[in-house]
Amino acid sequence: MLSDLIIRNFAIIDALHVSFLPGLNMLTGETGAGKSIIIDAVNLILGGRASADLIRTGEEDAVVECLFDLAGHEEIRKRLEESGVASDGELLIKRIVSRSGRNRVFMNGGMATTSLLGDIAPLLLNIYGQHESQTLLRPENHLYLLDGFAGIVPLRDQFARLHEEYRKTGEELRLLEMDERDAFRRTDLLSFQSKEIAEAALLPGEDVELLEERQRLLHGEKLIRATRGAYDALYDGDGALLGVLRAIIAEVEEAGAVDGTLAAFSSRLNEAYLSLEDAALSLRDYGARLEADPGRLQEVDDRLDLIYRLKKKYVPTIEGILTFKEEVDAELEAFAHRGERHSDLEELLQQLLTSLTQQGRELTQRRLEASKRLKAAMEKELHELAMKNAHFDVAFTSWAEPRATGMERVEFLFSPNPGEAPKPLARIASGGELSRLMLAMKQVHPESDVPSLIFDEVDTGIGGAVSAMVGKKLQRVSCHQQVLCITHHPQVAAFADHHFKVNKTTEAGRTRTMVDLLSEEDRVLEVARMLSGAKITEKTLEHAREMMEDAQGDKG
Repeated sequence: MLSDLIIRNFAIIDALHVSFLPGLNMLTGETGAGKSIIIDAVNLILGGRASADLIRTGEEDAVVECLFDLAGHEEIRKRLEESGVASDGELLIKRIVSRSGRNRVFMNGGMATTSLLGDIAPLLLNIYGQHESQTLLRPENHLYLLDGFAGIVPLRDQFARLHEEYRKTGEELRLLEMDERDAFRRTDLLSFQSKEIAEAALLPGEDVELLEERQRLLHGEKLIRATRGAYDALYDGDGALLGVLRAIIAEVEEAGAVDGTLAAFSSRLNEAYLSLEDAALSLRDYGARLEADPGRLQEVDDRLDLIYRLKKKYVPTIEGILTFKEEVDAELEAFAHRGERHSDLEELLQQLLTSLTQQGRELTQRRLEASKRLKAAMEKELHELAMKNAHFDVAFTSWAEPRATGMERVEFLFSPNPGEAPKPLARIASGGELSRLMLAMKQVHPESDVPSLIFDEVDTGIGGAVSAMVGKKLQRVSCHQQVLCITHHPQVAAFADHHFKVNKTTEAGRTRTMVDLLSEEDRVLEVARMLSGAKITEKTLEHAREMMEDAQGDKG
């Protein structure tokens, strides 16, 4: 639900912080006090159009912040996490409008896009009023409202899963049914690619080893000189170190016959001799290998060139090329069994279409039955809301092919006046009529995933007795969702769980708007003001108390 609203430098509002509560929150005040401006500010959070005209005179930025309590709304929290917005049970949306034209959106302190705002905000809050085009004005929502009313959402979800399987099977069959010429060309290409990679006989890590070998071959003469010189100096040349060391060992061993303590030195010298001898022979063998195959450098270069061309043509790693070949071979295998697979897919597609048709007919029938009940229930509610001649209907348009939501399109139709055929809501419903239509919808189908609803002057153009009915219906909606309502009717305001008064004052030549949560006694005064205007008498106060007591009784 919407727990806090903060507005700064927006129109005539310099700074405003309002904390809303669960249940029915009423906002009242004199005409022009700024009630509609509050709605305009909240509409920014819903992704409404930002304009520099909204910024308070003399200021550079306007800021609107809404804090939402997400307790009990795990689906919304999950959607936020999927969008990369961390949430600990609350969501703070902040929107800044600048005169420079740079408008920014923040969610829980992180930068966000207006596109993401447009996706997330309607899950949290809906506005129904004189200038809003929300849920009811979007025909794509009508089917979901009808299905919710009919209690067939699980059936629709089951149909959607079956339709997705049908779609994927049809797509696989379509790819399989490429004409024979295209199939031959594709098979020919795949066969060439598989053969080319197979003939290369690539080994994982081979390119790294070849590059190291190439480096050795390029500097072969230097390496040969170094290893040969070291071998000669150690083993084979005049005055070789190992010959000198052997003579030293003989002398030490001879001296060891005189003093036994020299035996340890003799052993260490022998170990050094053997280690140097092994190193000398290894250097000799290393040099011999370099001399053994002088044409090896060309072979290595040719091999590296082949690997480079394959990397450039397919995938930039040997491992990736080998994986690519596995995929090519799998596709070739599929082509080899093309006829068999084609038959299987055709049979499966027909089975799925039969199941879809059966479920689609059941879905359609349930919708048709529910549409009659919805029509009767909606017209009853609208008549109670001072729309005595209103007609409500549900139009069905069949699709040529099944879609994820069923076999038909659904759209609500409405006619406010006698003699007029019902037409789509977007073409005929005014703001006040739209608000009452939504209020009626909430009566016949109160459950909703949207935590908060705002009704802006839903009682426009109605009288006292009907106003009380509007208040009663708003109170019923608030049992399921948080409701914020702007009203000029005391009969509606009497039903408030929490009553806020919007005031406009002038200080130092500047106009500013304030919002105060009223105490019980202040509520009586405000309802009395709404009843009689500026002159409030004891009789008016008594009338206000009775009206509020009656409303409380209705709640009970």
